[in-house]
Amino acid sequence: MAEFLNIVSEDDEIIVPGTRERIHKEGLLHQEVHIYFVTPKKEIIFQHRAKDKDTFPDLLDATVGGHVEIGQSYEETAIKESEEETGVKIDKNDLIFINKFKKHSKDDVTAKINYAFQSEYLYIYRGDIKDLKVEEGKAIGFEAWPLDRLLNLNEEDKNKFIPYILKLTTTELVKIINNLVL
Repeated sequence: MAEFLNIVSEDDEIIVPGTRERIHKEGLLHQEVHIYFVTPKKEIIFQHRAKDKDTFPDLLDATVGGHVEIGQSYEETAIKESEEETGVKIDKNDLIFINKFKKHSKDDVTAKINYAFQSEYLYIYRGDIKDLKVEEGKAIGFEAWPLDRLLNLNEEDKNKFIPYILKLTTTELVKIINNLVL
């Protein structure tokens, strides 16, 4: 059964529903969320995507990510996806809004285009990474990376990540995390 999402305008206003497949094939503008779990040791936990994902398979991504479904807000999606992808129930007051921006990327392996408004959030995760529940079929597991390692990646490590993730994690996200009192 096809998954339907909202196609949105350049002003992030809903235009019409479309299938996820069509949206990524044609590069239509839609809505997504990313949540980065940060440990008290100032590590970012990344999700290792499944090898058969339709975009960026077998690469490290935000801890949680997902499409905003029809009838949901960015925050509602962040909370729902966090529980689905990690088993962690997050209170909306514990989400730290980072930024909302428009992103455009193409997966050279699958030729899928991702053109989306993306709302980014932080969540301070005080548990053990081993306690995070991997969503079957969506991910392989989770990896915690210290901020200093993220700022000094070698080429081999860079190739483990979705390219646009590195742009965010090595710039504004690291600054925000360094300023947090954990």
